[in-house]
Amino acid sequence: MQTHRYSVGQTVRMTGWSRISSYSARTYRVVATLPEQDNVLQYRIRSDDERHERVTSEDNLEKVDTPSFWKTA
Repeated sequence: MQTHRYSVGQTVRMTGWSRISSYSARTYRVVATLPEQDNVLQYRIRSDDERHERVTSEDNLEKVDTPSFWKTA
């Protein structure tokens, strides 16, 4: 059984879209971890700019580092 790389609340970016696309620069927050499908873990993600959620696979995501001034003490 695989372990999810990203956790609920973590900020991620989609990597599967073309680098030219505005979607590749958009950040998303993980709202749920889902079971694997076709041997790849799945996530439900949401952007603050959109009203809907997306489902994507783990291999389509990368972690977004939060700048230290955004972190709370």
